[in-house]
Amino acid sequence: MAPPRLTEIAESLPETVPFVGPEAIERRMGIKFAARIGANESGFGPSPKVLEAIRDAAEGIWKYPDPENHDLRTALARFHAVTAEEVVIGEGVDGLMGQIVRLFLAPGEVLLTSLGAYPTLNYHVIGYGGRLEFVPYAGAHEDLTALAEAAQRLKPRIVYLANPDNPMGSFWPAADVERFIAGIPEETLIMLDEAYGELAPEGALPAIHTSKTNVLRLRSFSKAYGLAGIRVGYAIGPKPIIGAFNRVRNHFGVNRLALAAALAALDDQDYLSHAKAQIADARDRIAEIARENGLNPLPSATNFVAVDCGRNGAYAAKILEVLAKLGVFIRKPGTPGLDHHIRISVGPKAEMDLLAETLPKAIAAAQSGA
Repeated sequence: MAPPRLTEIAESLPETVPFVGPEAIERRMGIKFAARIGANESGFGPSPKVLEAIRDAAEGIWKYPDPENHDLRTALARFHAVTAEEVVIGEGVDGLMGQIVRLFLAPGEVLLTSLGAYPTLNYHVIGYGGRLEFVPYAGAHEDLTALAEAAQRLKPRIVYLANPDNPMGSFWPAADVERFIAGIPEETLIMLDEAYGELAPEGALPAIHTSKTNVLRLRSFSKAYGLAGIRVGYAIGPKPIIGAFNRVRNHFGVNRLALAAALAALDDQDYLSHAKAQIADARDRIAEIARENGLNPLPSATNFVAVDCGRNGAYAAKILEVLAKLGVFIRKPGTPGLDHHIRISVGPKAEMDLLAETLPKAIAAAQSGA
């Protein structure tokens, strides 16, 4: 007897996920990572006020969350000087990306992005039957000029730009981003991913305003705020676009603990400043360790450092593989042109010390072909 039939799009897809999680690697290799510095999380954790808020909210976990996410939307609107109707909350930036693709990209229509940029977005595009068009990176940067030229030529439904960038950690100054926005056709939605925005240097982020009718700004509580495990992010944009999310979003998708945690995190900007200082110190330490081992760390505006291993993708992959066997989880870009880099997330001193101890061993093994 035949099983229920999948849709044509679903039938064509592989049974896969965009990332292989560190937990999956631990299960496969039968090890436990001592340093989890590959997923761009914050090993420094959230504010103590966040943990207190989660504990307080736990007693009410029997209740459904507010489907309008009113308190958090209102707090974010006040923080960014916009209206609550210009803010939407989602299950992390990943969840919002899926909703954006569902809203704006019909099967066969084009999303324009950079070759090697955030792969979860590509996963959503393919899952809804969209078509991907790519522009290569220019060195360590997404190529704003080439993206804008391709957008003028292709007239895509959506164009994606991350600033600061993952996986390279680079950023463009606000003036360059604003010129890029001005060069995109008005009928194309600009998905401006600012998940690392809290870590960007001064002058990197354009001022937030919602008068531009085709720009969505995506932000996350996963990085600087240290809430990757609770899954909450948000988007800021003009009311007609933000209102459209109510047509497709999971109205109970952001749970009560996530809403309480995000509110407490936003309210504790002193802790955010403290976390950012720790992140900056750890970035410097990663760069120092890389240089001590003859590798080239790239400047970073995020909570990770991309490190040029100086050879090819296979060599970088071998370093990553040996580090995993030594209990250190890191990741690397997979796209040719970027794949000779490894990407190391920040972490507390003990994890940085373990990186300093194991990286020379991994390089030696990669050089020897062992």
